[in-house]
Amino acid sequence: MSRAVDSDLWIRRFHPAPDAKARVVCFPHAGGAASAFHAVSASLHPEIEVLAVQYPGRQDRRSEEPVTDLRTLADRAFHALRPWREAPLALFGHSMGSAVAFEVALRMEAEGRPPSVLVASGRRAPALTGTENVHLRDDDGIIAELRTLSGTDSRLLDDPEMREALLPSMRGDYRAIETYAGAPDARLTAPVEVFMGDSDTQVSPEMARAWAAHAAGPFGLRWFTGGHFYLTDRHADFVEHLSEVVRAHA
Repeated sequence: MSRAVDSDLWIRRFHPAPDAKARVVCFPHAGGAASAFHAVSASLHPEIEVLAVQYPGRQDRRSEEPVTDLRTLADRAFHALRPWREAPLALFGHSMGSAVAFEVALRMEAEGRPPSVLVASGRRAPALTGTENVHLRDDDGIIAELRTLSGTDSRLLDDPEMREALLPSMRGDYRAIETYAGAPDARLTAPVEVFMGDSDTQVSPEMARAWAAHAAGPFGLRWFTGGHFYLTDRHADFVEHLSEVVRAHA
């Protein structure tokens, strides 16, 4: 597969803005898709253009096998972004997407073209390992986890056909993130900003502050009112702060 075709498969531009002052690449959560950032793209357009990453195994890529190794996922996303790296890119990831974005940022720095900023949201620092085993549960167990996090429309979870379509990518994503452990000594020279919901049961304040160990340069931590999916519940507040950070480092 050529890189041009690969890029078309992986990157969504919902609101093209060739004259945008900055671009931010958005990496979705486990089980999520590029469409999770459609509203963010609309809100930031035209000053900031959003490039949303579409992982294999969902929506228009549902016929493909999900990538169950997070570093492999980051490798492929990194190559898919090659056509866009002539100008600086900001990276934003939510939940699992934070780990993918972090790994992509490491690859960008190794190539000598670091991101303008990494914004990590709703995820503990990469070097912190956990005991989650959602990917080993049966289908009902995965659905129960998704209901707890409230990140997936309950109407989709209630529909048998939609559940059937969603479960492979969800299980694959959970396997990717739950078997991932970031290198403790991996540090970015690019600025690192961390966004967290103040009632997120998935990430403690200590886990959020631990991102500082991966920042050789500027580091910031911002708290939002809300849980794991604060960025949906507090959309306007989230977009305002994301715009501020991306503009500051453009």
